[in-house]
Parts: sequence; C-alpha cells; structure tokens
Amino acid sequence: MRGKSPYSVISVFRRFFSKKGGPLEGAPATRRMKTYSAQSGYVYQYYYDGHRVFRSGGESGVEFVFSVSADRKKWHPSAVLVSDAAIGAWEESHARELSSTERYAVAKMALFQAFDERPTPDLMKEEVRVRPADVEAIIETLGL
Repeated sequence: MRGKSPYSVISVFRRFFSKKGGPLEGAPATRRMKTYSAQSGYVYQYYYDGHRVFRSGGESGVEFVFSVSADRKKWHPSAVLVSDAAIGAWEESHARELSSTERYAVAKMALFQAFDERPTPDLMKEEVRVRPADVEAIIETLGL
C-alpha cells in the first residue's frame, strides 16, 4: 500500500505507550524511508520514529527509535540507547556539550554499525547500546 504506514494499529499503540519512558518525541512531520546497504549483505530500509528518555538498571539517557525492515514487508522497531554516561564521558574529555543533532548522528551511526555487524535482520530487534568508546569513534569518524 503506497503512502501508508507499515504498522498495524497495535504496533503503533505498543511503541508509543511502552513502559520504556512514554511517547516518542521529535519525529519528522513527513516520514522519509531511507536505505542502507550493510556490510552484512542485507539492504535495510528504515524510518526515524523519534526519541524518548529511558531509565533502566540505574542507567539513563535517550532512546532513539527507528523502524527497520530488510524486505519492506516485515517492519519492527529498533532502539538505539545513548546513555548519559557515554555522552558525558565524551563531553568531559573534550570540554564541550554535544548538540541534540550531534546526539542523533551518534545514534544513527550506531544503528549503521549494528546493520553492518549483526549477521541477520532478526538481531536488529535487540536494542543497540552505545558505549563511551563508541561515542568517541563515531564522533571522530564524523569529524565533529
């Protein structure tokens, strides 16, 4: 179905009202499907759905949620968790704060890294956790 969201009403309801921290914010007004050809051999399509605060096991930060598919038929949410500790470590060592756009760039690059490293699309259902070393490497790659 052209122009229609690939989600059922139930999956949208679950995503927006999950126990992870409330509804998503920051979703673009018009969703744009993007494509990424991973080193794993799969070609992924994805949408950015938004972000929200997460708190889990004494950790907190921002959860960036993407809708992901490797076949354009089955879609599922894929969460990238960027912890405050990971960002804070970089900010402290470089004496500057990352903007919200830079934090999104870290999350998106971490998603691409997971596309490259995870051997099957089913593994993209597992959340991607960004560690301090990941932040350092990603920001260096981006030249920020």
